[in-house]
Amino acid sequence: MTTPTNPKNLTAKQILATWLPLVASWLLMSIELPTINAFAARLPDAEVNLAAYGGVVFPIALTIEAPVIMLLAAATALSRDWRSYQQLKKITLWMGGILAALHLLVAVTPIYDFIVNVILQVPPEVVEPGRSGLLFLTPWTLAIAYRRFQQGTMIRFGHSKMVGETTAVRLVTGVIVLAIGYAIGSIPGATLAGLTQGLAVSAEAAYAGLRIRKIRHLIKDAPPAEKPLTPKRFITFYVPLAITSSIWLLWLPLISGTVSRMPDPIESLAVWSVATGLIFMFRTPGVAYNEAVVALLEEPCAFPILRKFARTAALVTTGIAAVFVATPLSRFYFTVIANLPPDRAETARLTLLIAVPLAIFSVYISLYQGIIVQQEKTGPVAEAVAVFLLVLAVVMITGVITAPFKGVYMASFGFTVAHVAQAVWLFFRSRKQRRELAVCS
Repeated sequence: MTTPTNPKNLTAKQILATWLPLVASWLLMSIELPTINAFAARLPDAEVNLAAYGGVVFPIALTIEAPVIMLLAAATALSRDWRSYQQLKKITLWMGGILAALHLLVAVTPIYDFIVNVILQVPPEVVEPGRSGLLFLTPWTLAIAYRRFQQGTMIRFGHSKMVGETTAVRLVTGVIVLAIGYAIGSIPGATLAGLTQGLAVSAEAAYAGLRIRKIRHLIKDAPPAEKPLTPKRFITFYVPLAITSSIWLLWLPLISGTVSRMPDPIESLAVWSVATGLIFMFRTPGVAYNEAVVALLEEPCAFPILRKFARTAALVTTGIAAVFVATPLSRFYFTVIANLPPDRAETARLTLLIAVPLAIFSVYISLYQGIIVQQEKTGPVAEAVAVFLLVLAVVMITGVITAPFKGVYMASFGFTVAHVAQAVWLFFRSRKQRRELAVCS
């Protein structure tokens, strides 16, 4: 890749310096779920507990967490000075605390029974393991909110490497908890999974709060933002993003509920739980590109090089994903590491194969979405997610009605097609901004 000759313009080296630590952080996070599944697959009632965590606990927890997911992008875009940092911190703690209370309420009241038995209609065997896993995952939302806010500020002030450090703390904590739980041997897999992620994200959040102190002087010394962060400005900026993440994460219960109504529901939910960990890894480089675009788009002549970099990143990551699926590496992973029986391993490999295009479209979703977010015109992002969910719903409901394949195949196909639709919508909705940014003097 060539770089602009003007030293004042953004270069590919600068993009790499910002993007790679974020990729490393997302990759470390993406390792977490496969690691948890690998341990759960070696505990008693493995298939039931994998189905409970992947089909019940994770969808419910992420749906509750959804409004705080975009705090990373919000802090990257808005945490420009000490006053805005303090404002965002207060908002983060309120949002995270309220949603954590909601999480606990769902876990310990009949609301849980209504969700899993009436809405999701999961197999009866997974209901109680799912309840236990959800209860132990209670710290999740508040911890995620706090660490995403701090990580966004790190990125804004040019210290994206710190993001990887905080994620490493999360992964190490998780492995320690898993190892202890596995050694005990009597903790059900879904319970151990919830306990692991609850403690791991709490450790990550605490470490992020400590590490931000190193750059506190930079935040305090930053010149006041031209546009002060007022509650009205935050609401205008963030509400479309919160709606976006909330709508987007409805895919989790949507897939769980429809797969539960298709052939071989327990097998499909268990395999989907394992496959989603690797699907997330396919998407990781693209997802990480969003914050890089938001942080770097203000640099001179940024858009042309960011667009060119996206093309290269999409090709490389897709090539790596295709090689993994097409070679014995995938079979080794599913049979040896994930500990799936041979027939389940083949089902998982085919599920993964269907999802390979996600590596391309995740990069371009982040490019177009990053442009829109950086310009503080966040409405089209919500529109694109609504398109995503609509397309996914059409595919999955068609699968329930016709039942042509196992539910896990329909889930992978629907998830992939929906991302294509989302990318196309963002492409058209960002045309005006891209035309303006393409003019480079």
